[in-house]
Amino acid sequence: MHASTWAGVKLVFRKEAVSALRFRAAWAAMFMFALTTLACVSLALSGARLAAPLAAALLWVILFFASVAGADRVFAEEDTSGTLLALRVYGGAQAVLLGKMLYTFVLLLALGVFTVPLFLVFLDMTVASPLLLAMACVLGLAGVAAAGTLIAALTVGAAANSGLFAVLLLPVILPVFLPAISLTAAAFGAGEASLAYLGGLVLYDGILAVGASVLFDYLWYEE
Repeated sequence: MHASTWAGVKLVFRKEAVSALRFRAAWAAMFMFALTTLACVSLALSGARLAAPLAAALLWVILFFASVAGADRVFAEEDTSGTLLALRVYGGAQAVLLGKMLYTFVLLLALGVFTVPLFLVFLDMTVASPLLLAMACVLGLAGVAAAGTLIAALTVGAAANSGLFAVLLLPVILPVFLPAISLTAAAFGAGEASLAYLGGLVLYDGILAVGASVLFDYLWYEE
């Protein structure tokens, strides 16, 4: 990565972080959605324990819909404020993409750090392999960040932005969720973890990142 591109990435990331502090509604909605869902599920179960595969699937469903509540806003601030054209003129495509992708990943990582411990407490889950659970969450959320950033750019300006974002995002990240759920279930004690799932998750994350990088150049300069 060139020094100028890296400097642009840092500037875009800093801009996103400052904007997030000024307009806290989007990321607050993510955390409140996760908290509310966990509380409702815990009350509905009334102390009953879920099987490890079902608990793993439930965790990733919560993370997916919570991320949709905030990740789709990554380009919306520029669109609503009318500064998207200025960003396109003065910001290089790769710097904008990587800066926003890095910000989205950090935001989703914070969501995971908030949600997973509460999930374990509320549902009384036992973790057999904390390291495997951490790796599954980090790699899974990295894939969501890569795909979500590109799809947010595709859907910016759409009339039904949030709904379209969720519809387009789910099939793209389904190959991320399936191994992530299997690894999470193994971390909860449901059998042994398969290294093929871990390798596939790393590979697909890389494909998403490279694909987003290639497609974003055309998207950024053609619009």
